[in-house]
Amino acid sequence: METYLRVTFDSEGASPSEIAGRLKSIGFVPTQGNYDFVFDWAGNATHDQVLDLSDEVTRRLRGYRVLFEIETV
Repeated sequence: METYLRVTFDSEGASPSEIAGRLKSIGFVPTQGNYDFVFDWAGNATHDQVLDLSDEVTRRLRGYRVLFEIETV
């Protein structure tokens, strides 16, 4: 399974490079295409694991004035 993340930046918020660093620190890697980052679960993930990851993204990005969208497939 993989969790894809799309980020929308605000010009009054943190820089894209700062956001990328925060996301990389929790295991996301930059990607190209319809999404900006991907987290590879290296197997299946439970619903609770995906929610925990989503909560962690929320904690890491709180206060940085970015929006994000998550999709796990």
